[in-house]
Amino acid sequence: MTMSEVFIDGKRYEFEGQPQLLQFILDLGLEVPFFCYHPSMTAPANCRQCMVKVGSPVKDRETGEYELDDEGNRVIRWFPKLQTSCNTVIADGMVVQTQESDELVQRAQKDTLEFILANHPLDCPICDQAGECPLQIQTYKYGPEGSRFEVKKVHKPKHVQLGPRVTLDAERCINCTRCVRFTDEISKSHQLTIVERGDKNYPVTAPGRSFDDPYSLNTVDICPVGALTSTDFRFKARVWEMNQTPSIDITNGKGCNIDLWTRDNLVLRITPRFHPEVNDYWMPDAGREAYQLFNENRVSHPAQKLESEQVSASWNHALETLAEQLEQTDRKDVLFIGSPHASVEENFALMQLANLTGAKTPVFTPHVEEGSGDGFLLSDDQAPNAEGCRLLGLEEVSPKQMQTKVSEARLIVALNDNLFGRGVLDATHAKNAFWVVFASNHTETTQMADLLIPITTAAEHAASYVNVDSRIQRTFPAKETKYSNRRLSMEMSEGRLDRFGTSFDNWVTEDHKIDCVPFWDFATQAGERLGLNLHLIDGRQIMDQIATMNPAFEGVSYVTMDEQGGIVLAKESMAKSK
Repeated sequence: MTMSEVFIDGKRYEFEGQPQLLQFILDLGLEVPFFCYHPSMTAPANCRQCMVKVGSPVKDRETGEYELDDEGNRVIRWFPKLQTSCNTVIADGMVVQTQESDELVQRAQKDTLEFILANHPLDCPICDQAGECPLQIQTYKYGPEGSRFEVKKVHKPKHVQLGPRVTLDAERCINCTRCVRFTDEISKSHQLTIVERGDKNYPVTAPGRSFDDPYSLNTVDICPVGALTSTDFRFKARVWEMNQTPSIDITNGKGCNIDLWTRDNLVLRITPRFHPEVNDYWMPDAGREAYQLFNENRVSHPAQKLESEQVSASWNHALETLAEQLEQTDRKDVLFIGSPHASVEENFALMQLANLTGAKTPVFTPHVEEGSGDGFLLSDDQAPNAEGCRLLGLEEVSPKQMQTKVSEARLIVALNDNLFGRGVLDATHAKNAFWVVFASNHTETTQMADLLIPITTAAEHAASYVNVDSRIQRTFPAKETKYSNRRLSMEMSEGRLDRFGTSFDNWVTEDHKIDCVPFWDFATQAGERLGLNLHLIDGRQIMDQIATMNPAFEGVSYVTMDEQGGIVLAKESMAKSK
């Protein structure tokens, strides 16, 4: 069976089915400029920027053979006008000429850009989109060198607060309608529409309505200009000043793939990263607010409670206090509490410490809020790793069972879970025990701690999480701590948009580096102090160890996770682990 063929700029390519021309060209690694098209939404063809020259070979109706010219080449019957490639379906034998091989296409794209720029404000130096703006990039590559429109530009509303998270500058809008189509086709909130006519139109909500779509910030991501901006991120940083690090959303059980954007060791924004099987191009707004979790209200340096007040303590003192408590307390009175908010590696380290000290298997309580899911990218499970805890073999207990266990314990070692803040426990359950709490942020639970030990967040360590669909994915460190260095860490990437600039921040504020360590580091030191052989080096080595011990994680490694975009754990292996 012969494959269908298409000729693009003189080269032959084979295809199957009925692909759209623009997407086919992009999938080949070639380029045709566009603004309104998005691969996950309908193609309205209203920007006209992706126009190409299209024709079909002429066949003899009687013989079915292609007609040839004097030089033996197929005779091509060109369409009378240029075609928008975004909604042109490829046909067998089709011939296409892009801006790379046809002057008419080049001129059409240049003229289209000139019309788009006729009323566009010249405010690139202050625009948040500068540096990653398709309009800016395509103007340099395909646009005119100057403008023939020497008239006053049309003015539209500026600094319009569409909702709690999105701000509109209508003068920059080029009416690609991506934002409107997103609310109609993806989030289905139908909150945006285009108002006015001609060169005065722009997107807005209905009168008296707020753009409070839980996915509203995705419209900022897909806006090809700076018309829609993030209210939180406006004017904070230029994109070429930041490091871009791949990670996953740890605020929900779905595990959306994301990028963390850091400058001066602070996470300034979070954007979705494409994953066709997890989150496509999108993420919920709630996950973007995790930048506050990584930057603010952090536990930095150990603390111990003296006379009902937590005071700063040294790392050695914290280590000795934990070791002494474990040595002095009867094993049946020790309770280790794991966390669905902590990674697979952290919970494994807690299990190892518990097992080697002779304590019972750690317990955990899932963080589920019924009705908070939406069947899209928000799930009822509010934690990123509840399934990981189950697969590791932690004991899953209800809130009532957790209350009973806590009330009976004399020593509690708890891993990064705000059990008091989410209503599983209250102060009456904590009064009989000595609480050792490992935490990254100050919470109601850390206030109850007799010994508080700071640990890293998902933005500061490489670790893995198993989402609600049993897919294990991992994070990369994006921030330094007091004890890590971007230049020395093999896990930390430069990831800058400006590859010709410096690889690292020019800003170095030591106060932005948290005095904390990965939980497994402290667990290893505690094991050494107690004469135990824990030997937990880093997330990569710990995952290799888990894969050899637990059938549910067989074949899992950081290399395979990176290569495959995460791994869906086999149901058979999961059943064996339980």
